[in-house]
Amino acid sequence: MRKKQRLRVSGYGYMSPEYAFDGKFSVKSDVFSFGVLLVEIVSGKRNRGFCHPNHHHNLLGHAWLLWSEDRAMELVDGCLYDSVEPQVQRCIHIGLLCVQKFPNDRPAMSFVVAMLGNESASLPRPKQPGFFMERSSMDLSATLKHEELHTVTAVTVTMLDGR
Repeated sequence: MRKKQRLRVSGYGYMSPEYAFDGKFSVKSDVFSFGVLLVEIVSGKRNRGFCHPNHHHNLLGHAWLLWSEDRAMELVDGCLYDSVEPQVQRCIHIGLLCVQKFPNDRPAMSFVVAMLGNESASLPRPKQPGFFMERSSMDLSATLKHEELHTVTAVTVTMLDGR
């Protein structure tokens, strides 16, 4: 018997702009969420609750600023410093392609997989991410308090039962 495997990450930090604002969901909404996860993995930080001393952008905005200034490696978590730099930069680039503001600008998930698997394929230049706006420090502290009370992460594991 095979149980379903499901990973659910909920919270505004993973929602696409079109879903958060208009309730419109599509396969490109999943691409947005994947892009957030990719940037989080590379940076070792969460999108929600991200704080930077020089600005009030979320993690996606911070990644965009660094990438736009050719400083993307400053985003990388210390545990990845020994990784191959072009591969890490490619992951950041693909993550930014996935979190572009408009769904039609985001790649299909099959193209995301192809980009991750083929290092020689050229990548288009990403456009500004969704939710690229500065928050006030008051908004940020309210967000942190709300998130501590309401963030939900659930994981289900597939178990194969050979009968």
